[in-house]
This record gives sequence, structure tokens and C-alpha cells, in this order.
Amino acid sequence: DVTSPKHGKVDPDNMPHVGGNTWAGGTGGRDTAGLGGKGGPYRLDAGHEVYQVSQAEKDAVPEEVKRAAREMGEKAFKQRLKEIQMSEYDASIYERFSRAVRRQVQSLRIILDNLQ
Repeated sequence: DVTSPKHGKVDPDNMPHVGGNTWAGGTGGRDTAGLGGKGGPYRLDAGHEVYQVSQAEKDAVPEEVKRAAREMGEKAFKQRLKEIQMSEYDASIYERFSRAVRRQVQSLRIILDNLQ
């Protein structure tokens, strides 16, 4: 069961973690920042294969946990904007321009990765 969202511990060796309730950047787990899990405060990609929990499990997360996770994610987002000296307005403008070229950037990344 999910209890309360948190960032989670950072693995100094960046080992892949699947499931559980401990590691930041894990996949398919609960309560911690990562990918494919449920109840975490925000998405955090540590570069590992993603294991996804079912949509039914995600839908079963209690509303108070979802609310707490949203609040924690929003707080982390605002803190990150502050660190990079960007306003929420700047972030929305950046997102608008970024969204318009996202597919082209992804294609270019694939081409460059293949060239390397």
C-alpha cells in the first residue's frame, strides 16, 4: 500500500531498483520519486529500464496520497525553477516552444546517437 510520497534514498552506485519503497529513481515501486510506480511525488529517471504498475493499481491510490504527491511535486518544481533562476512564466514559455519542436529534437538525438 502507498502511505506518503517522498523523494527516497539516492543510490550512490545508481543500481536499478524495481518495486519497493526506498530508492529515488527506481521503477514500478511506490511512494518514491521514480518511473512506472504509484504514489510518488514526481517522475525521476535514473536511466534504467522502466517497469510499469497497472493502471488499476495507480487508480487505487488514496486521494489524500495523490494530493500530497501533487503538492510535493509542485514544491520541487518551484524549487528547481528558483535554482535555475527561472520564473513560472518563463517555464510556461519554454514549454510552449519546446513542445513545438519536441519530435524534431528527438529525431536529431537518435541520429546523433547512431553517429556516435
